[in-house]
Amino acid sequence: MDNLTHSLVGAVLGQLGLKRKTRLAMPALIIGANLPDIDAVSMLLGVQSLAIRRGLTHGPIAMLLLPLALTAALLAFDRWRERRDTAPAKRLPLRAGWLLALAYIGTLSHPLLDWFNSYGIRLLEPFSSRWFAANTLFIIDLWLWVALVAGVWLSLRLERRGHAAWRTPAVICVAAMSVYVVANGLISRHAESITANEVENTFARKPTMVVANPVPVMFWQRRVLWRCDHDHGAGDFVFPGHVKLEPEARPHGMPSEAVEKLSRTDAGVRAYLFWSRMPVVTKDGDTIVLQDQRFMHSLAPAGFTLKRSLPP
Repeated sequence: MDNLTHSLVGAVLGQLGLKRKTRLAMPALIIGANLPDIDAVSMLLGVQSLAIRRGLTHGPIAMLLLPLALTAALLAFDRWRERRDTAPAKRLPLRAGWLLALAYIGTLSHPLLDWFNSYGIRLLEPFSSRWFAANTLFIIDLWLWVALVAGVWLSLRLERRGHAAWRTPAVICVAAMSVYVVANGLISRHAESITANEVENTFARKPTMVVANPVPVMFWQRRVLWRCDHDHGAGDFVFPGHVKLEPEARPHGMPSEAVEKLSRTDAGVRAYLFWSRMPVVTKDGDTIVLQDQRFMHSLAPAGFTLKRSLPP
């Protein structure tokens, strides 16, 4: 998910009452909720970053070590502030155990949220490079923003007024968000099941993979993508059960001898193939174009399309 969503989730967890457990609780939750995205620096490598993003820093070793590093940094910051005598006069006591626990809670919330969209994460890296993706939420979800901003703002407002029930808006927000995520997951599973049946009826072949790709804002709709051994296609699903497939199935071109040759000498091609869950190869003159079905729409970043000259 986007980093605003991660930050708001950390904030709403704090407004559940966790921020009262120790000094620096909110920084532990909010920074922790964004910490696995330190792999974003790999984007300086261009297309090769696809083999790095949402991998090692989202895996089990990182989930163990990153909260420890964050807690150590926050404890050092607190000691530095004490020496400079810049700490607020009225503040909570520092409880290192709670600070570590909250750093873990914030950090673990990150891969959970990332798992919900179709980009996916490699949850077991470095032990396994398998991708996990729930295909449940679009990477930037407006409705989650609305719920999270409302929950945090209302909770802070009640807290400043000294209201005893200041945690309630945050509790309602988390409950509503949970129902929303589960409902979207069920919609995606339903869309994938109906699409698989429709592909069999229309094209007389059983798809090897079906993905219900969430779309912006309209959470009741999905861009459904399917592929067989040699072909691929797409369509549109509208809840509760209407799916309209595009009439034409097109070859996805994989496996490709030309791409295989390129991958032996081109690190960018190897990175793309490592990342792509639904690769599609087309030719444009003497150029090979590599794309992923999930990101062939007009809103997809340019970095999700790779062009290379054909090998001799």
